Amino acid sequence: MTGESGGGSGNLSILATGPGGLRIIPTFDSSITSDPQAATIEATINSAIAVYQGSFSDPITVSITFQKMGSGLGLSSSYYQNLAYSDYRTALVSHATTVDDATAVAHLPNSANNPVNGNPNVIAHLPLMRALGFSANPPPADTDGTISLNTSVMNLSPASTDSTKYSLFAAASHEIDEVLGFGSALNGLNNGNPAPTGAIDPEDLFRYDANGSRSFTTDANAAAYFSLDGTTDLARFNQHQGGDFQDWYSFNGGQTPQVQDAYATRGAAPVLGVELRALDAIGYARVASVAQPTLSLIRAGGNVIITWPNTFIGFTLQSATNLAPGASWTPVNGQFTVTNALTSGAKFYRLVK
Repeated sequence: MTGESGGGSGNLSILATGPGGLRIIPTFDSSITSDPQAATIEATINSAIAVYQGSFSDPITVSITFQKMGSGLGLSSSYYQNLAYSDYRTALVSHATTVDDATAVAHLPNSANNPVNGNPNVIAHLPLMRALGFSANPPPADTDGTISLNTSVMNLSPASTDSTKYSLFAAASHEIDEVLGFGSALNGLNNGNPAPTGAIDPEDLFRYDANGSRSFTTDANAAAYFSLDGTTDLARFNQHQGGDFQDWYSFNGGQTPQVQDAYATRGAAPVLGVELRALDAIGYARVASVAQPTLSLIRAGGNVIITWPNTFIGFTLQSATNLAPGASWTPVNGQFTVTNALTSGAKFYRLVK
C-alpha cells in the first residue's frame, strides 16, 4: 500500500507498513536535499522503499545513497562479490520459503559449476549475500549502492501526470532492484559478442528461450525470457546492446510498461510486479500476500481527510515529519476517518497495529 498526495505548501505521504524484516536506509545527497522539490522527491523514493520493506522478511539492513544527475534517466552502482555456485545454491535451498523458491531451486542442478556457462562462480551483490546468510558489507562509511536519478525528466509523484515525463517511482524502483541484486554478466557487451565465460549473475540462471533451454547470448535476434522453470515465461529479457541485458524487453515499444523495462515509457507509471518474484527467486524471502488497509487521502481546504476500511479494527494512524532512522511518530486521534491539518513541509502517515 503506497500513496502520495500534495496539498498546500507541504506534501503528504502514506508509508506502507507490513510484516517484512527488510530495512532500506536512504541517504539523500545534497543534490536532492537542496532541490526545491526535495520533499516530494524524497517522499516518492521512500514510498518505493516501503514496498520492498513490506514485501520481504529478510532481517537485513540495506544502505543506499540517492543523488541527482543531469542526463539519462537513472543508473546505479553497487558492491558485489564472487560466490561459489554450489554455495549459492545451498543457501537458496536453506532460505526457500515460497512456491516460487521451490520451483526455482528444483531447476538449478546440484553441481559444482553453474548450468549457464559452466563457470564455478556467481556474482552476488552484498545485500543479497547478507540475505542468504553470508557476511558481506561495504567499506566503512560507505553504502551498499548509489542511485542517480535525472529528476528533471520525471513526474515526481503519482499526482503528476505529464505525458512527456517518466515516473520517478518506477525509476527509483528499477535502480533499487539492481542494488539488491539484479544484473547480468552480459551487460556491457555488444550484440554479436561471444557470451562471457566468467562468473554469472543470479538472474542469468533464469534466462530461457522459447523452447525451455537456457539462453545466454548477445544475439539481438534471440528471444530470452525470465522463467523459474523454463516453461512459464514471466517476462521477456532485453536483447538490445543499448540497455542492460537483465532488464525487460522494451526496445521497440508496444509492451505493457513494467518497472524493469530497459527503455522506460513516457507518461507511464508502472509499479513493482514480476520484479518481486525475481527478487524472491534469486534469494530474498518474500512474505505471503496479506490484506492491507488502503488509505485514502482527500484534501479539503486546509485539511486532509484520511480514511481506511472499518473492517480493519485495531489499527492506529500515526504521523511524522521525516523518515530518518529514529523518526518520531505521533498518534493521530480518530478511527476509520480522520481530519488532519495540512502543514508546511513534508508529513508522512502510516497505519500500525
